Amino acid sequence: MRSIIMILGLAWCVIAQAFCPVWSPARADTEMQALEKQLSDWDRAYYQQGISLVTDERYDVLEKKYRDWQRCFQPGSEPRSPELAKNGKARHPVAHVGVKKLPDRQAVARWMMGKKPLWVQPKLDGVAVTLHYQRGELTQVISRGDGLQGEDWTAKARQIPAIPQRIPLTANSLTLQGELYLKMTDHQQSSKGGVNARSIVAGAMRRSEASPLLQQLGIFIWAWPDGPASMQQRLQQLSEAGFSIMAAWSKPVANVDEVAEWRERWFNQPLPFVTDGVVIHGTPVKGAYWLPGENSWSAAWKYSPLKVTTEVRSVDFPIGRTGKVGTVLNLTPVQLDDKKVSRVNIGSLKRWQKLDIVPGDLVAVSLAGQGIPRFDEVVWRVEKRDKPQAPNAEAFHALSCFYYTPACREQLLARLVWLSGSKALAMTGVSRSSWQRLMQAGQLSHLFSWLTLTPEELHKTEGITPARADWLYHQFSLSRQQPFRRWVKALGVPIAESTLNAIADNSWATLLARKVEAWQQLPGTGKTLAGQISNFLHHPQVRQLIAYIEEAKP
Repeated sequence: MRSIIMILGLAWCVIAQAFCPVWSPARADTEMQALEKQLSDWDRAYYQQGISLVTDERYDVLEKKYRDWQRCFQPGSEPRSPELAKNGKARHPVAHVGVKKLPDRQAVARWMMGKKPLWVQPKLDGVAVTLHYQRGELTQVISRGDGLQGEDWTAKARQIPAIPQRIPLTANSLTLQGELYLKMTDHQQSSKGGVNARSIVAGAMRRSEASPLLQQLGIFIWAWPDGPASMQQRLQQLSEAGFSIMAAWSKPVANVDEVAEWRERWFNQPLPFVTDGVVIHGTPVKGAYWLPGENSWSAAWKYSPLKVTTEVRSVDFPIGRTGKVGTVLNLTPVQLDDKKVSRVNIGSLKRWQKLDIVPGDLVAVSLAGQGIPRFDEVVWRVEKRDKPQAPNAEAFHALSCFYYTPACREQLLARLVWLSGSKALAMTGVSRSSWQRLMQAGQLSHLFSWLTLTPEELHKTEGITPARADWLYHQFSLSRQQPFRRWVKALGVPIAESTLNAIADNSWATLLARKVEAWQQLPGTGKTLAGQISNFLHHPQVRQLIAYIEEAKP
């Protein structure tokens, strides 16, 4: 048993380290102080002045990142809490417990097992509050705060028409918990997103002067501590008390399929409020036992975000076959819709230099058309700017790297991948990894040196199985039968498809004999491209490769 515990402990350490930056204590202090200062500045504006200086999504992401760093570098410290307004704090009659966020359908199904009856409601994106009534009179409205105490918003709440000042439920003390939300007309979450509704509501409640926005706020009650036992009774009595919206948006569910159906429907259909998922409700315990973070009777299944924030692990600079240097960010993997995203292309070297992105920075990514990961923006920059060494873009161009050198590895590899692809020699099953192994084994000195590789040499190549070696030799041999035009493409001559189709040339000699003026007479070729074609074909290394092809290819 002790050995099992040790193994589990080691596994936890490995997992924890995987999410913790490899920083010195001094570096960690520097980074944490910078982020804590920014969060505190935003807190003061938000909680004390009612001004939102940052989107809800960005604040939430960075606050979570700070808590992660606390766990990594200050595990014994108190978790950071927002700086609430210094005046008007009030204690909740019943604590706000919050809801556990479930990551996916499987987690929801596991959570639902053995629980019934269950109901599902939209998870409104607003500001949580406590309403406290005594003998039917509204006596206090308190913001959620830290779950135990919050700001006293009673004066502002009396100006919100949606909050009944008197209800027919005349218990000595009655506590309701719910969401102040921004009333919308036909808001479609799938296309419009969150529209920063939470900040708008919070701003209206925290401004010192009365805001016209108070007239546009609604209240959605999602908890009635010590209320009637059944959800049906609670909804009926709340409707009679003036909280009528919940009845239309509370649905009984028996399984995860029904939850998923409502979640999908509410995500796509027009709604009178902004949502960020659904909440599944079971039967709560007595209100006296409610504590922040301790809630086993309700859970949330949020919508998959249209945009997520993740950390840059490293920066790569791939070089294409024409010498263009790109930039790819390697990311801490994140889920976007049904895709796991771990890399994103941000374009040219010049764009990367302008964006100034280094490992450790946080960036937002989303999915573009066909589910391609797309870089959106830098969310946070670390204090220590360790810039990776980028290649010299001027050293790479359309006529560089036909021959192997360590610096030319990337571009030559890109040329080989193009050469074996469907638009050139169409070598079935000859992938990038095949070329990488041959290159690592020193078998490729230039773009066409594979033409003279023997079966014995392929069999001796490390990392290539005998069956794979035979297949490669077979594909290399078949390529010799490809028509001349495909060899022109394999070499990478910058000839347009329409131009290539218009020429009858069937040998390198006739192709090389064409002058710039002759190229200009062909469809798809203007003066600039004609010059590029001529320069390419008459480059010394290209002439050497053409001679090699003619000698090696019968």
